Amino acid sequence: MKKTAVLMTLIIALGLVVAGCAPAAECPECPECPPTGPTTDLGGREVRIAVEDAYPPFNYIDEDTNESVGWDYEVGRAICEKLNCEAVFVVAAWEGLFEAMSAGEYDVAFDGITLTLARSLRVDYSDPYIEYGQVIVVKEDEARPAFADEDSMVASDVNIATQIGTTNEITAMKLVGEDRIMSFETYDMPMVALMAGDVDCTIIDEVAAIGFIGANPGQLKIAFPVTSGEVLAFIFQPMSDLVVPFNWALQELFADGTMDEICEEWLLRPCSPQE
Repeated sequence: MKKTAVLMTLIIALGLVVAGCAPAAECPECPECPPTGPTTDLGGREVRIAVEDAYPPFNYIDEDTNESVGWDYEVGRAICEKLNCEAVFVVAAWEGLFEAMSAGEYDVAFDGITLTLARSLRVDYSDPYIEYGQVIVVKEDEARPAFADEDSMVASDVNIATQIGTTNEITAMKLVGEDRIMSFETYDMPMVALMAGDVDCTIIDEVAAIGFIGANPGQLKIAFPVTSGEVLAFIFQPMSDLVVPFNWALQELFADGTMDEICEEWLLRPCSPQE
């Protein structure tokens, strides 16, 4: 009998706890109630978005206007329009970016960042926004047989320019080894070195290659792809409260067609997965 009474007491107590944390619509005065969905109104909050301003077509300085432009700027403002926040773009160097993000110097970083397991252990990621592959870029007038395909490039003695600390550098090391790689601090310098004839080729993300080729007509071309199936996403401070709202805003931008419009303008193709 006592066991039954104790059991009934526990059931009643549990029922009170569950009732106390019902959906917000049923208990608006209860501070312990969990949210029923993502926060979609940030109340005008400033969001510091890290960009490099040297990574076309995502972010760079327009030589005609001397203004910062690119995919990152348009998408950042579009996301904040959805979330009622103010996009504050902060120019940041790629080297040390993940350490700075972990230390809380920025709220989010755009800059065409590839999602990798190692990086995901240091920062939080958004949902991916585009799938891509890495490519080898050569000078437009390059006709050496070594650039015919990946196998002939690996078997040759050509060197590859890349940026320090990127997935491009990792791929280049896997292809030809460290001795044949020239790594630079910023993303534009491998392309500058290529156009100057200081290196034989560069390895770069396909979407970034499109930007550099467009900005330097008649000078560069894609030789061949070397990877596929990689994705880009935004990074946040660990345990950031902005991840869920940003993911919601991304879904909204895809759903209403805004994302594909911006992608077609800057990346020359939609970001929605192709069936």
